[in-house]
Amino acid sequence: MGILAVILIALTASLHVGFLVLEMFLWTKPQGRAVFRMTAERAETTRVPAANQGLYNGFLAAGLFWSLIQPAPAFALQLKVFFLVCVIVAAIYGAWSVKPRILLVQGGPAMLALLFVLLAS
Repeated sequence: MGILAVILIALTASLHVGFLVLEMFLWTKPQGRAVFRMTAERAETTRVPAANQGLYNGFLAAGLFWSLIQPAPAFALQLKVFFLVCVIVAAIYGAWSVKPRILLVQGGPAMLALLFVLLAS
């Protein structure tokens, strides 16, 4: 179970690195507009808040990666639980305020990771 938890945490962290790239660097580009189904005008008017959101996704990814390399097992567990719960809360809020699909895309891997982290501890 522990190795599956690590894989799911790494997947969740990697997804958040991807969100960072999309929101900070590709938001106004064709790739970013296609992913978020936006016009060029809409992307341009929302690029600053999107970049800010991307930065927060980067912090979540950094925390999750940190939890994987933290040598103290008890502290590593605390980091894993904290950052996974943060991702889940963000996904719940995103699903409520933007689009329900966010709960599956962003929250799904984090919920599975948290489940396997708790089962492995």
